[in-house]
Amino acid sequence: MFLKRFAPIWFALLFSVTLLLALPTLTVWGAWLGWDSSQSTLLAHLWGTVLPRYTLTSLWLGLGVAVGVSALGFGSALLVTLFDFPGRATLTWALLLPVAMPAYVVAYAYTDFFQFSGPVQTTLRAWTGWQGAVLPDIRSVGGAMLVLSVTLYPYAYLLVRAALIERASGPLEAAKLLGAGLGRRVWSVAIPMVRPALAAGLALALMETLADFGVASYFGVQTFTTGIYKAWLVMDDASAAAQLSSVLLLFVLALLAWEHKAQRRIKFGSTRVDRGGREAQPLALRGAPAWFCLGLGLIPVTLGFGLPTLILGHLWLTSAEATPWGEYAGWSLNTLKLGGITAVLAVAIAMAFLVTERVRRHPLVGLLTRLIGVGYAIPGVVVVIGILVPLRWFQEVEWVGALSYWVTATGLGIVWAYLIRFCAVALQSIGSGYSRLPLSMDEASRMLGVSGLPMVRRVHMPLMRNTLFIAGLLVLVDVMKELPATLVLRPFDSDTLAVVAYQLARDERLAEAAVPSLTLVLIGLIPVIWVSRSLRQVGR
Repeated sequence: MFLKRFAPIWFALLFSVTLLLALPTLTVWGAWLGWDSSQSTLLAHLWGTVLPRYTLTSLWLGLGVAVGVSALGFGSALLVTLFDFPGRATLTWALLLPVAMPAYVVAYAYTDFFQFSGPVQTTLRAWTGWQGAVLPDIRSVGGAMLVLSVTLYPYAYLLVRAALIERASGPLEAAKLLGAGLGRRVWSVAIPMVRPALAAGLALALMETLADFGVASYFGVQTFTTGIYKAWLVMDDASAAAQLSSVLLLFVLALLAWEHKAQRRIKFGSTRVDRGGREAQPLALRGAPAWFCLGLGLIPVTLGFGLPTLILGHLWLTSAEATPWGEYAGWSLNTLKLGGITAVLAVAIAMAFLVTERVRRHPLVGLLTRLIGVGYAIPGVVVVIGILVPLRWFQEVEWVGALSYWVTATGLGIVWAYLIRFCAVALQSIGSGYSRLPLSMDEASRMLGVSGLPMVRRVHMPLMRNTLFIAGLLVLVDVMKELPATLVLRPFDSDTLAVVAYQLARDERLAEAAVPSLTLVLIGLIPVIWVSRSLRQVGR
C-alpha cells in the first residue's frame, strides 16, 4: 500500500540515490566535455610522457596476474575435485584463506622477508658466499604479479570448483565409465565445461588488479592507479587525474562486460546440465602420490596466507614494545565506526531497491539496481577523483565551498565513496537471499491480506535475517580493507587500520605495521569461514 500510494516520491528517491552513487563516474567522463586547446595539449603531454608507460605496465601486470590466477585457481580446483587424498577436506576450505589477506599486507610481509637485508637473502649469502643480491628484487612488477596472484586466485578457485561440482560431475563420470583416461577427461571434458567460470574468475581478479593501489604504490610500480594518485596529490593536476581515470575506466568496463558475458554463459550452461548436487567420485590416492597432491595444494595457501601471517606474527613478537597500543584502540574504533555506518546504509539501500523490484516488478527499478551494482568494479582512486574534481571546478561558488568542507573534513565524503564501491556487495548478497524465497510465498501472503511493506516486515525480514547480517559483514570487511579512498578522503586525525598499516610500512616500520595488518586479516577471516561452510555444504 505504501509503495502504491507514494510511488512517484519513492521512485524519485530511488532515482536520486542512483544518481548520487553514479555521479563520480559521470564526473570522470565529464572531464572530456570542455574540450579545448589546453585539453589537447594536456592529452598530448600525457601520451608523450606517462600514458604509454602506465598502459604497458598495467597490461603486463594484468597478464602476469591472469597466468598466476589461472594456474593456482584452476589447478587447485581440479586437485581437490578429481583426487581424494589425506587432508583434502581441510584443503578444500583452506584454499579460500588468502581472501582474508589484503594484497598490500602480503606485500609488506614479503618485503621484509625477501628483500636484500631480509632473512632469506641473508641466509643464502651466508651459504653461498655471494655478496650481491641472490634473488630478484621483490619490489618490482614481478613481485607485484606474485603478490596479487597468491591473494586473488580464490576468485577463480571458487567459481571453477562450483562449476566442476554443478556442471561437470555427470560428464566426468560418464567419460570415466567410457574408459577415458584422467588427462583426456581433464582436457576434453573439464576444461571446456568450466571455461566460462574461469573467465569470470579471471575478470574479477583483473578488476582487482587494476583497482590495486597498495601493492603498486609500495613496490613502486607505475600503474594507472598510482599515476592518478600522483597526478592529483603530487602534481596537483585535477584535469590529468580525471582523464587518466577515464582511461582506466575503459579497461574496467571492458573487464566488466567480459565478466557479465562469462556469467551469462555459466547460467546458460547450468540450465543444460543435470545438476545432481553431488561431486564426481574422486580418484583415491595413497602413498607418495597422495602426499605429493597435498603438498601441491598447500603451495597457494602457504604463499597467500600462511607465510605472510607467520612473518607478521614474528615481526610483532620480536618487537612487541614498538606497538602503540594507545593509538591502536583509536584506529580500530575509527575503522569499525566507518565500516559499521557504511554497512548499515549499504544494506538499507540494497533492501530498498530489491524490495521495490520484487514487489512492484518495474523495469526501471531493475535498471537502477544494475547501475548502482556497477560501483564495485570502479577503483577507489577513480571514485575519489569523481568526488573531489567537481568541488575543485566550482570552488569559487559559496555553497560549493560549504559542501567541500562537509565532504573532506567530515566522514560524509568517505562514507559516500564506500557506498559507491560496496553497495554492490550488499546487493549481490541480499539478491542471492531473495532468489531463494519463492514468489509463491508472496502470493500466499497477499491472499491472506498482507502485502507491501507489512509483507516485507512480517514475511521477508524474518527469513532474511541471516542474509542481511552476512551482507553487512561483507561490506564491513571490504570497507576495512579499502585503502586509496580512505587514504585521501579520511577526516583529519581519524586514521584507520588500513591507512596506518600503509603509512608505517611505507616508512619501513614493518614491526609496527604488523598489528593493524594482522587485525585486518583476523576480521577478514569471518566471511571466509562462512563461505567455507557453504562450500562444504555444496560438496556434500
